Amino acid sequence: MPDAVYKLISAIKKRCITKGLAVKKSEVLRAALCGFALQSDDYIKAALSSLEIIKTGRPPERLK
Repeated sequence: MPDAVYKLISAIKKRCITKGLAVKKSEVLRAALCGFALQSDDYIKAALSSLEIIKTGRPPERLK
């Protein structure tokens, strides 16, 4: 995932903490997925179309 996505997850976790709710990254992603599923097809298409295309797989290991 791009760094920007990790920053969004971190920001959401901090918002939850201010409300007294400690959550894990996986819980944030699961809740987001449940909310996403409630959206219209047009909303989902627009949201997915706006995402940055990223190369799949792991980056190559750095030589030591």
